[in-house]
Amino acid sequence: MPGKCLRLVGTLVGILFAVSLITFLLMNLAPGDPAQAILGETATAEAIAALRQRLGLDLPILQRYLNWLGGVLTGDLGESFRANEPVLDAIVGRFPVTLELLIGAQVVALGLALPIGMYTAYRARGAADKAALAVALAFVSTPPFLIGIILIYVFALLLGVLPATGYVPVSESLSGNLLTMTLPIATLGLFEFPVYMRLLRSDMIQTLQQNYISLARAIGLPPWRILFTHALRPSSLSLITVVGINMGRLIGGAVIVEVLFGLPGVGQLLVDGIYQREYLMVQGVVLVVGVFFVLINSLVDLLYSLLDPRVRVDSIRH
Repeated sequence: MPGKCLRLVGTLVGILFAVSLITFLLMNLAPGDPAQAILGETATAEAIAALRQRLGLDLPILQRYLNWLGGVLTGDLGESFRANEPVLDAIVGRFPVTLELLIGAQVVALGLALPIGMYTAYRARGAADKAALAVALAFVSTPPFLIGIILIYVFALLLGVLPATGYVPVSESLSGNLLTMTLPIATLGLFEFPVYMRLLRSDMIQTLQQNYISLARAIGLPPWRILFTHALRPSSLSLITVVGINMGRLIGGAVIVEVLFGLPGVGQLLVDGIYQREYLMVQGVVLVVGVFFVLINSLVDLLYSLLDPRVRVDSIRH
């Protein structure tokens, strides 16, 4: 078991190192001069040279990377030139918005997928199953930005019950926060729930054919108890894996949604950093997102061992 943990830690460190290196190279090998882009076309050569020296752009690329990596190991991701604040502080200040969006989207997706997936598995190939399949295909075939535009048109323009853009922090108003986050969360949640629903349906159909389920039916247990108590847990292993993996995909969707709805999250910070050639900001955001993604996948492995005792036994043996 300790050997497996050490291998896992080594793998995670290697992944994060690769992510940081690739991001650094892509940003520093992109065409154009970041100093020129920051100062504008009217900047003098002396001002550009001074800014390049301040940002360390006059150093060899390998030395720049090692300097940046050394700062990362000490918790220093650099400083934003335009905002004049540490990159880590900017990310930490924006991260709660993105985290609220991601968690809310997963809650909506799972809140729809679990009951619909279980019911359609119990009534497989029935009218409800066919209707759910049609709805799932419609949502999974629609990109998140289009779902967001439709929701804005219906609930903000036609009905006028929800704001189209903007963000209210929880510290200012809980109700205002819920109102401003409803459409963004629904946009991501509706895009994700069809995958979860069809996956749970497929696994649960197989689970409902097991002998212990037939025994539960034979002794007269009600269908809801069979589904929730006996069938849901063994049918959710694949679902948990996909939920963990999809956190990375949701971060990509969060970038689009945050721009669309004007949310001051990490996705908006990343887009602004790319447009403004704030390469330290971009590198910092990508690194933090990579750490978040790796931690989520590690958590999924732990949940696997809790849901399936066979995983714990296999881990102990190895």
